[in-house]
Amino acid sequence: MPTNSPNEESASSKITKRTKEFGDWRGETLAHLRQLILEADPDIEEEWKWVKPTSPGVPVWSHDGGVCTGEVYKEVVKLTFFRGASIKDPKKLFNSSLEGNVRRAIDVREGEKINAAAFKKLIRDAVAANAAALAQRAAKKK
Repeated sequence: MPTNSPNEESASSKITKRTKEFGDWRGETLAHLRQLILEADPDIEEEWKWVKPTSPGVPVWSHDGGVCTGEVYKEVVKLTFFRGASIKDPKKLFNSSLEGNVRRAIDVREGEKINAAAFKKLIRDAVAANAAALAQRAAKKK
């Protein structure tokens, strides 16, 4: 678990700050999706990763491994699921990166609403996929 020095901002506060930076539908959308993620899995961990000179970093939600990232672009708020290809998506929320063997993403455009119940199920299924992979790795080590 990452530790913060006393003067270092927590990942959660960085995510909150990021959602407010935009001051438009993108920040509101990311904040809403974040709320759904936290409701779907109260034990999920918020992280802030991949900070570099050209990028302020990316919010990441993890539980037994990465669940998804939340990125904001000019036209979309993109949630990329680390194991999206292995998760059933009966409500067809995944609408981006569909050709990949591992990841899948959801692009939310201005004015679009997301099916909250289906989205929360995707989050819980992603956490379950991580737990299964973790158990499989542990079994191989025995």
